[in-house]
Amino acid sequence: MSVGIAYGTEHAPAWRGGFGRLWTAAAVSRLGDGLRAAALPLLAVGLTDSPLLVSLVTAAGYVPWLFFGLLGGAVADRVDQRRAMWAVDAVRGALTAAFALAVWLDGAGIALLLVLAFALTTLQTLFDNATTSLLPAVVPSRALGRANARLMTAQTTAATFLAAPLGPVLFGLTAALPFGVDALSYAVAALLVASLRLPAPERAVRAAGRTLRQDIAEGIRVLRRDRVLRALCTANTVVNVGIGALVATLVLQVTGWLHAGHTGYAVVLVAYGAGSVAGGAAAGRLSALLGGRVRSLAPGLALQAGCLVLAGTVRSLAVTAAALAVFGALGMVWNVNETTLMQQRTPEKLLGRVSAAMRTLGVAGAPLGALLGGATAQILGPNTPLLLAAALVGCALPALRPIVTTPDGGRERTTRK
Repeated sequence: MSVGIAYGTEHAPAWRGGFGRLWTAAAVSRLGDGLRAAALPLLAVGLTDSPLLVSLVTAAGYVPWLFFGLLGGAVADRVDQRRAMWAVDAVRGALTAAFALAVWLDGAGIALLLVLAFALTTLQTLFDNATTSLLPAVVPSRALGRANARLMTAQTTAATFLAAPLGPVLFGLTAALPFGVDALSYAVAALLVASLRLPAPERAVRAAGRTLRQDIAEGIRVLRRDRVLRALCTANTVVNVGIGALVATLVLQVTGWLHAGHTGYAVVLVAYGAGSVAGGAAAGRLSALLGGRVRSLAPGLALQAGCLVLAGTVRSLAVTAAALAVFGALGMVWNVNETTLMQQRTPEKLLGRVSAAMRTLGVAGAPLGALLGGATAQILGPNTPLLLAAALVGCALPALRPIVTTPDGGRERTTRK
């Protein structure tokens, strides 16, 4: 069956049939993640004065993708994705609950923060690839674009409008509280996913003796041969070096360079989230206006680079918040289009592996970026990682040239089997 991208003819996903529960589980889980993401840098800053150590906590949250990302995708294609998702969330809930107890007992140090970040992301490599593979079983192909946009918008809304302002408040009441709520969110999400009623996934008969390494290699070959996905992956890897630098040091830029404190940090996170929600709502219309999902990517990257330059040169909380709001909107458009293109262009039996290859290569630059951001902030000042991120985002633009200059906008076809 051909799976071309029908711009302007995408359908809204039906809330029945499992999408409503999957949407709710994603929103609840991301609410807890947002509380933890808002509280973890505050906890790290309270434990050390070293920008490099603070950035190392962020780097530890990316590194597992380099070791286990491809393996997680191969496993996701071999197992029942629904069962994998709820089992992973149950384990993550238990780990986060144990961490919350350690914080409450004043037993959490930088080393424990690093262990938690590494462990949760290791489990996430299976969870995220299983989620990407499960969605096409819940909604039809023609509704994937809107389904991805609604899932990502719900997750961003929960993480920013609710978690970003609430996280510092809960942390101020007691440092363990945000992590305890995060553990509860994992438990609720696990129950919702476990309650999904879907037919058992069809699995092609595998050749005797076929290994996970062979499965991983097959997914990489599909990614390498698809011109659009290969270009997207290359650009995303470069961009994520800059994103790693930005995320790892944003708390230092807001509380140090802007002197805006915890409240200012919450304001910036909320502004970024508001922009992301707006970008998710407008992703389909903007893509159609610019001629397709592919053609909207390059202008978005150029504007994102400009936003980072503005935030890194103008010493104003209002300007930083506004710039990161626009940055977040454009980033959401990119994420929706990238995920939908991958799902529509990849054979169903390979979704987990191709998704894993794209994520692993995309995330590969983030730990390096986090360390570069920490070193840059320590040597040159807390605002310089934003300028570094801007330069890297700009460097990613040439990678998109092979697909945006082709006569059909780079919209090749892949047959799904």
